Amino acid sequence: MFIPYTHESIRLTGRWDTRDPKVAVATATGSYIEFAFRGTTALARFDAEANIFPLHLWMQLDGGALCEAPIDYALRFVAKEGGEHIARIIFKGGSEASDRWFPPLHGRVAFLGVQLTAPSEPAPLPPDVRKTIEFVGDSITEGVLIDVDYHEGFRAFSPVDQLNRALQDDVCATYAWLTAEALNLRPYFMGYGAVGVTRAGQSGVPAVGESYPYNFEGSPVTYPSCDYILINHGANDRGKGVEAYLSKYAELLDLIRARNPKSTVIALSAFCGFAQTELGEMIAAYNAKNGCNVRFINGGNWVPPEPLHPLRDGHRVIADRLTPLLREIVG
Repeated sequence: MFIPYTHESIRLTGRWDTRDPKVAVATATGSYIEFAFRGTTALARFDAEANIFPLHLWMQLDGGALCEAPIDYALRFVAKEGGEHIARIIFKGGSEASDRWFPPLHGRVAFLGVQLTAPSEPAPLPPDVRKTIEFVGDSITEGVLIDVDYHEGFRAFSPVDQLNRALQDDVCATYAWLTAEALNLRPYFMGYGAVGVTRAGQSGVPAVGESYPYNFEGSPVTYPSCDYILINHGANDRGKGVEAYLSKYAELLDLIRARNPKSTVIALSAFCGFAQTELGEMIAAYNAKNGCNVRFINGGNWVPPEPLHPLRDGHRVIADRLTPLLREIVG
């Protein structure tokens, strides 16, 4: 029995393009799938033909441990016992440089649905009633270079760094995912390598002010506004200078607030320390001018500026600092 991704026993969270009823497509890490089934066995089905660079997923059954797997045409879940089960698949990481914005998309997760074998069948999927938070950031938010290079002792080093990234990147170890879990918030991610408010990023992803309304080129975002929206941009904007950065940041705030008038918007300064004081001053002036309450959090001194991409421990430090400050906002 094949269950398409549109079935009520399946839920998608994140930046998914659902214009085609046969396939849902995501290019932003942190996008994830949940589905419920009865019995012992279920196969998640994907269209993996276009995936050129390695791309890895986290697989989880009934809230248990995460298991890492490369994307494939079918990934199997087997429960020890029958009954009702909930599976979750998370876009863990892949390659910043793979085509994730302009078609043909080679760095995508293309989810078709779930194949159930007799006597398995769909099961009710409990609603997710948690408040939502959207993280708008760059490679740090998407989990780039969280782990050391795993090639040593196993295979020859590849001169193409991007071939190693599926094992080095992990959105679920980022400050963003850890903070959302600590606050029991349902996370939505928009993070692409090298993107900033003043510049485009890897694989031609436009500057965030142009790309924010879209899943990828030609695919508008359709999920409801999140309760909270946290912006972390600046690390990739240092080359453009403070004045240009602040000007484009204000334009991004205009865009996000216009699209999400009921959301609480939070500006988290760049962890490298760039323009942390100036951004705080700009946010205060922006609020006074527009009669709004964009929150500002200065995270510029939480971790050392190097490495630019914090490792797992660095992300944990950030999450431990950010969580209590966000708790004051979310309650």
